[in-house]
Amino acid sequence: MPGLRADLLLLGVDFTCAPTRRKPIVVARGRREGTVLHLLGLQPLDALAGFEGLLAEAGPWLGGFDLPFGLPRAFVEAHTLGADTAAVVRELHRRCEGRRMVFRALVDAWGNSRPAGQRLVHRMADRAGTPMSSSPLQTRYVPVGFMYFEGFSRIVASGAQVPGLVHGDPRRVALEAYPARAAYALVGPRSYKNSAAADRRQARAAIVRGLERGEGGFGLRLAVPRAWREVLLADASGDALDAVLCLVQAAWAAGRPRRGLPARIDAVEGWIVGPHAQR
Repeated sequence: MPGLRADLLLLGVDFTCAPTRRKPIVVARGRREGTVLHLLGLQPLDALAGFEGLLAEAGPWLGGFDLPFGLPRAFVEAHTLGADTAAVVRELHRRCEGRRMVFRALVDAWGNSRPAGQRLVHRMADRAGTPMSSSPLQTRYVPVGFMYFEGFSRIVASGAQVPGLVHGDPRRVALEAYPARAAYALVGPRSYKNSAAADRRQARAAIVRGLERGEGGFGLRLAVPRAWREVLLADASGDALDAVLCLVQAAWAAGRPRRGLPARIDAVEGWIVGPHAQR
């Protein structure tokens, strides 16, 4: 398997832009042995400082992060933000003085100047699989834009490598993941999050069973200790399961040429890793 080494730590990160004890960033850690992915544990991070500490951990590690690694090219070019993802996020922080609400105002002003239906444009990567991911310009409801603003800037500042986008430490490798796409490959459009209702728990159980059986198109079987399996089922938010789904996407990428990425990637938009993307 290309690039797969025995000591490689795999990470799956369900990110939130404003973590707290009640709504933390959740990190799943694992190792891959052939076609078996062993879940080693789940770790909550209740502050962005903890996320920065995670990124600074010595490698080798490869992580799948549930946050956008780029912005739509139309927005980037309209604001002359830069020619690559690292330059864009740095310039955006400079103009917005590091404040996410200034970023929201910039997005709103641009969107309001455009025709209806063309305000929250998507990247090619957002449209490249099912379900389509939210626009990185969305700063309300699910604030994906804030996740980009707070999360990707820290990945770039950490000096980690983002294959195809950012040169950095080859022992610390970050990839954009999207757990909803992995879940869809296992249970279709069934909802599994944000409720303790029986049908949502059943959907979470179906996802875990599918991963354990090697289903979903990843070519991997997930090995889950009993205690962690119960956590995945009992977590009504679905965040722990999302972290594991990101971990599975990272494990899939670890064994693929070019980390499973296309030969050419839009330098300001990035790409979502996984076997279900349409190139």
